[in-house]
Amino acid sequence: MLNMTDIMETITMIQEENLDIRTITMGISLLDCCDGNPETSCEKIYKKIYGCARDLVKTGDGIEQKYGIPIINKRISVTPMAILAGASGGDPLRYAQVLDRVAGDVGVNFIGGFSALVHKGFSPGDRALIRCIPEALAATERVCASVNVGSTKSGINMDAVALMGAMIRQAAERTADRQCIGAAKLVVFCNAPEDNPFMAGAFHGPGEPDCVINVGVSGPGVVRAALKKAGPDCDLTAVAEIIKKTAFKITRMGQMVGNEASAKLGVPFGIVDLSLAPTPAIGDSVAYILEEIGLDVCGAHGTTAALALLNDAVKKGGVMASSSVGGLSGAFIPVSEDAGMIAAARSGALTVEKLEAMTAVCSVGLDMIVVPGDTPADVRAAIIADEAANGMNTGKTTAVRIIPAIGKDVGDELEFGGLLGSGPVMRLNTASPSKMIRRGGRIPAPVQSLRN
Repeated sequence: MLNMTDIMETITMIQEENLDIRTITMGISLLDCCDGNPETSCEKIYKKIYGCARDLVKTGDGIEQKYGIPIINKRISVTPMAILAGASGGDPLRYAQVLDRVAGDVGVNFIGGFSALVHKGFSPGDRALIRCIPEALAATERVCASVNVGSTKSGINMDAVALMGAMIRQAAERTADRQCIGAAKLVVFCNAPEDNPFMAGAFHGPGEPDCVINVGVSGPGVVRAALKKAGPDCDLTAVAEIIKKTAFKITRMGQMVGNEASAKLGVPFGIVDLSLAPTPAIGDSVAYILEEIGLDVCGAHGTTAALALLNDAVKKGGVMASSSVGGLSGAFIPVSEDAGMIAAARSGALTVEKLEAMTAVCSVGLDMIVVPGDTPADVRAAIIADEAANGMNTGKTTAVRIIPAIGKDVGDELEFGGLLGSGPVMRLNTASPSKMIRRGGRIPAPVQSLRN
């Protein structure tokens, strides 16, 4: 039960501190859409998605109006399309186009699941789909792609890592006239979760129900405001408690919205992902939270420790508010989508190497980082390998979403607009890892993979 104080506090969070439901994402299984005829399979895909999601946007808008809670995105995630491409055959581009068409017809912002899971090896459908990703992302507006190249259980598929180093560049090249947006819709994962509601990495895992509603909440501005009110004299134990209590309130709102959407759509409620997802709006920044904790600027020594405190406290507060916490859950650090991260990167205080260290303790990985367009493919692949090794050995999800800025160099910028923001081209260490990348094969799983 909410009392008047809770209600007024929530109103303040929404109006002054950028609190929102970042996304309601409907996950849909397309396994029953496989067919020996690719055209028939595409028809089944359209009918299945449209039948499940035709009221998704209307329902989200209704909840937003009823409670006054902003719901920024309505999205869909589907079964990794490499599975259907392998079973039904045909040109993978057809599947991307039908996904884009039905996403437009039901009115969602993005549809995720043009994906392949290749952490232990490739099937013919996986290879075909991965090689089609650059063309698919250039030819569609709403489709997002992801590839899982490693896991704690299986190790890292270095052949897939090398391939993705090339695909990222091609995705950027094919959309160079649109600020290289193709690469911004492509994520390379290690330990990809099956129930992630956030794009561009969302897909509906084979272990998920036929149809499910997942919710992603966000409130970096709320956390920062709570710390600011507490003042500079709190010790770090008190800081962690403030963050926990704030995360509890944010997650409780997400749980309420998820339950309501589930009931109205007649679809099971899945999870609340309580990741603190920032935006380019001033005040809605994870970097500013870290600075409120006590850093002069994000990227200074101490940043990793502050982020570890934040991430842990967010998760502890969230699990007390909901028994259905899932997805990624924690703190995102996408450079172009976070005003504080953008400022720190522009000043030189935040480097790619520091971001890699930070990813050892946060939710995802090297996210929305703009790099020089002439970065060699083996360097891009090595960045993916480093981040996958981080995830494999910590047992957490890590990811890489880097955007080669075609025709641009360090100091230039790309402007994506909207929630994707803008990003300065960041300097990379270009010493060659090509011998290692050319070896291919698989980096074996660490010994903790044998815990069974």
